[in-house]
Amino acid sequence: MKDAFGLPQSLLVLGGTSGIALATARRLIARRTRTVWLAGRPSPALESAAAGLRTLGADVHTVPFDALGPESHETVLGKVFAEGDVDTVLLAFGVLGDQANDERDPAAAVRVAQTNYTGAVSAGLVAARALQTQGHGSLVVLSSVAAERARRSNFIYGSSKAGLDAFAQGLGDALHGTGVHVMVVRPGFVRTKMTAGLAQAPLATTPEAVATAVELGLRRRSETVWVPGVLRVVMSVLRHAPRGLFRRLPV
Repeated sequence: MKDAFGLPQSLLVLGGTSGIALATARRLIARRTRTVWLAGRPSPALESAAAGLRTLGADVHTVPFDALGPESHETVLGKVFAEGDVDTVLLAFGVLGDQANDERDPAAAVRVAQTNYTGAVSAGLVAARALQTQGHGSLVVLSSVAAERARRSNFIYGSSKAGLDAFAQGLGDALHGTGVHVMVVRPGFVRTKMTAGLAQAPLATTPEAVATAVELGLRRRSETVWVPGVLRVVMSVLRHAPRGLFRRLPV
């Protein structure tokens, strides 16, 4: 069960090697979390991530999980929930893709969409049902400011995040009053391994800053979290900019 401040004692991370997810896990372990499941494709990186969290004093388990295998999600996540209540599920998997390449290779573009959206819909629904069955818990969904409006430079990734964002909001409405809380997190450009080598966007942030925002959002039981917070205003302006003007903006 969560503590008096709304922080979880147990955490399931879908996307167990995500830099943002691991920063969040470290922060929550420092506060309250004692049991962590890292779900991801079996790899040395996943085992290394688990070992790092164990040094912080948490009981950490790895779980084989593939976003592109929705037929396995119910079985895989069911085994985790069978071990005991899960206070928070962090849906953190996703791929950025390569926009220039993916425009020329529809199969690669579809893989981005299947990972970021289709896989998330499957895992999100399975996790939400399990949380509802136990009667409590939070589902934290890592979206992106890219979901707010498609940009020429990353519209394949942005469209997949837009679908995820809309799904998570609707799921939150569907679960309202059930004891299950859905929180959508919309970071801007985050300096991680996934974005290494890319030109840094204005208002860039760090995994640690996102982790801090997630903690605060859980404490407040927020429904939407922007990182940094000023992006809420910036994206409101960009979302309503005339299309002709938006095309010319360096975003």
